[in-house]
Amino acid sequence: MSKKVEMKTRILKTNEDWAGRNREVLAGKGVKALNLMSSPGSGKTTILERTVESLRDEIRLGVIEGDLQTELDAERIRRLGIPVYQIETGGGCHLDAEMVARAMEQLPLEEIDLLFIENVGNLVCPAEFDLGEDLKVMVASVTEGHDKPAKYPLMFREASVILVNKMDLVSATDFDMEAFARDVAKINPKAEVFWVSAKTGAGFEEWCEWLKGYVKGKP
Repeated sequence: MSKKVEMKTRILKTNEDWAGRNREVLAGKGVKALNLMSSPGSGKTTILERTVESLRDEIRLGVIEGDLQTELDAERIRRLGIPVYQIETGGGCHLDAEMVARAMEQLPLEEIDLLFIENVGNLVCPAEFDLGEDLKVMVASVTEGHDKPAKYPLMFREASVILVNKMDLVSATDFDMEAFARDVAKINPKAEVFWVSAKTGAGFEEWCEWLKGYVKGKP
């Protein structure tokens, strides 16, 4: 057991060193970065597509896509005409800071104001690894159930922003909005929560206004 703990400590320390360097590079280029995390199937890429469509004429955007295999998600974003780089983890359940550093070298950071890093779909590992981002953003969906904050508190604790997606389906589920909001408030009372639908666009005006304010140095 002690060897496992020691190895994990070394891995996290190495990752923290890379994350620190990433943060310095991004700050030097004037880029703000968001680490986008969720379980598989929450609609993370669809949210990213709609966000890019809404903001690309006002904010210079870039995306790093993380996935186990394939460039499918990167291809979806690339069609929107912004810089994209795909990381294939080869089975790894999360991105790490060194992967992101290598990806950043392939992007024109001087032409980007806001960088989205779409992490691998997983509700555990991504929350443990600092990538050098400014904030962690989590996507949950009503189809996953309202008990996720209680079951996966680390990710909800680490996220500065939580998007609750697929609100167009809420009436067809037993998702309890009050219970979800109550559990989030217990775990992370400072988190910003947006109730959205990537399909219909509901809630995206508020989310995009928040992003614009954040890029300008607010809130």
